[in-house]
Parts: sequence; C-alpha cells; structure tokens
Amino acid sequence: MAQGVQLRVWGDYACFTRPEMKVERVSYDVMTPSAARGVLEAIYWKPSICWKVDRIHVMKPILFDNVRRNEVESKIPVKGATGVNAAMKDSKTPLRLYIEDSRQQRAAMVLRDVEYIIEAHFEYTNGEDRNDGKHLDIFNRRAAKGQCFHRPYLGCREFAAFFEPVQGEIPQSALTGEKDLGWMLFDIDYQADMTTTFFRPVMKNGIIECRNQRVVAK
Repeated sequence: MAQGVQLRVWGDYACFTRPEMKVERVSYDVMTPSAARGVLEAIYWKPSICWKVDRIHVMKPILFDNVRRNEVESKIPVKGATGVNAAMKDSKTPLRLYIEDSRQQRAAMVLRDVEYIIEAHFEYTNGEDRNDGKHLDIFNRRAAKGQCFHRPYLGCREFAAFFEPVQGEIPQSALTGEKDLGWMLFDIDYQADMTTTFFRPVMKNGIIECRNQRVVAK
C-alpha cells in the first residue's frame, strides 16, 4: 500500500482498559485499534491526514499481572470558585490538588511483556498537503530516530511504549490458532460527540484484522 506503514511497539506493561470495568481496571487481551492509532499519532500527525489501522500482530504470548497502584480519586474542577476557569480569569486563584486527601489504592489486571506490530495507512481529511511520499518519509524518519510529539504509551501513560519501524517482512507471531477476543473497543469518534464504537475480532495466528470489520456503535 502506497500510504502504508509498519511499526513495532513493545513495553514491560500495558493496560487497555475495558470500559465496563473502570473502577478496578482490567485490560483487554490485546491492543485496541484506538490505542494503536494513538501511538501512530504520537509519532507523526497533521490535520490533513488521519491514521487507519489495518492489522495488529500480537508477537508474544498474552500474560496478565495483578498490580496495585496509587491513584487520586478526583480532578481539579473546571468550573466553580476553585476551578480552572476562575484561575484563568483572575490569574490569582491557585490550582491545587492535595494528594494526601484524595489518594487511594486500586487494583489492576494489566498485561506484562507485550510486543505488537501495527500495520496502518493514512487517509487525507481534506484537499491540502496531498503528498504520499512526504508523509511516509517523515513518519519513517521520525520512527527510526525515536522522535515523537509526546511519548507513546500502551493504554495508560505510565506504561511507556518503545517503538521502531519494521524493515522487510513482518516476522511470524509466537501465537497459533484462533481466539475469539469478544467485544472490544474499536475507536472513539471525537467529531460525533465522542461516540464509542465496538467490534468483535477473532485473532488468527496472532493477527487481528481491523479492516472491513463490522463496527457497532453503542
């Protein structure tokens, strides 16, 4: 594909949180297409293009770990006398969140020792800046040098992702056979009031096909 890229990402831990289990986080078995898109956008993105994930290769066996993490239960409000809006108006209102008052421990079931290869392509969002070679060169150059707009992560920001472009053929996954992964988050449409869409992938020999999937909005 003229607009296609292949990127290997890996890390020590990952948590692609199931939306139905947000209090005690439980990860999906594999990376979601929306998480893969987020990694690509962290490396290279422009308003004139959008990334479409074609396949996700799961290169290592799926392993889970149970961990406990310190989190805060609240956020600084946007509205109100102590909120962000008030601070921006008068430049005097302090923005504070005391960790000692809102700290809590939460359990999480996360993935351990993960590695994926993302196959994706970009599409144009408008008539401007249509130059396939330019966008591909920039992406591959940035990926090879480790450059990114912000550090890519594997589901949660504390789980940083390492990355590099894949040269040549994609190696075979360590996984064999078929596995129904159940309903998974496909993506979030931010132009449609953050509408979430889901799909039901089947992993075959470690490969998840994301193209031409029947996507169901919920």
